Amino acid sequence: MIKISVWHRDLSESYLRQVTQLGADCIDFGQDTAFPGVKEQGYPDLDGVLKIKQQVRAWGLDINRVTLPSITEKFLEDQPGGEQEVENAVTALKVFAEAGIPMARQRFAWDAMPGSAPTYHAVHRGGYVTRGEYRQLAHLEPPPQEDLEHRWARFCQVYARLVPVAEANNIKLALHPSDTPHPGTLFDGLNFHRVLDAFPSKQVGFLYCIGTRAEAGGSALVLDEINHYGRKGRIFTAHFRNVRGSLATAAGFEEVLLDDGDMNMATVLRALHKAGFDGCINPDHIPAIEGDHGNTSLGLAYSIGYIKALLAALAA
Repeated sequence: MIKISVWHRDLSESYLRQVTQLGADCIDFGQDTAFPGVKEQGYPDLDGVLKIKQQVRAWGLDINRVTLPSITEKFLEDQPGGEQEVENAVTALKVFAEAGIPMARQRFAWDAMPGSAPTYHAVHRGGYVTRGEYRQLAHLEPPPQEDLEHRWARFCQVYARLVPVAEANNIKLALHPSDTPHPGTLFDGLNFHRVLDAFPSKQVGFLYCIGTRAEAGGSALVLDEINHYGRKGRIFTAHFRNVRGSLATAAGFEEVLLDDGDMNMATVLRALHKAGFDGCINPDHIPAIEGDHGNTSLGLAYSIGYIKALLAALAA
């Protein structure tokens, strides 16, 4: 059964009450420092994780995904402290698994191209504003092949440490595609295939960002990848967002509300369902709209309502 997840934000009682009232099912933790202990010792404290889990469960919600301590340029460049980052990530994965968390994401500082295209403010219906990127505004040159291979090798070294831990402790590892998805980024379309070739474990899969992959090649690419990875059971969770344009078709893109882009999101949801996906979808990158203030997000309410309507239609 496909469910809806939302970001953790401040985990205040007001916020948890709001997302419960809106009909969300789960919470995603996108920041690597969201749990007690990470800032102090480099990895989360088990008791702290269990307390937050209890706080979330008190509202009838579950934790869908967490984020491991980041792997930075220190490890990429073999600088002091780099190896400790990997140790902290391994320890964190064990802690989260012991707490009963089902899935974790590992971030890599070098997974996107340095100096990617500058963003601009794209204005849409009624004046709501979103992020846009236009390749012509940037002067991007792919890194030398030896740099790309070095980045890939360092990623593999990290995953070679994490995957056995994930298998032994029954916790999933979910990778997010590189955003912005310029060719040559660490987790572009080709390297997504390489990840599964290098690490065929069933605990390895993807946080499939529909918006990011649409930025790369539009709805046709998204539907093809959902079919390919979904039928293999490798889409663990998804970011559910829409865009206009793509780098392939328009040399740029703009983020939009769910009904305001190039993709038919009902078609995308049906494709996920047909491929056997039964995880959470998160309405990521929600634009601010008139009336938002503090933790009150009308865009979030709109997005959850839109998705719940699609899910109801899918089940009808």
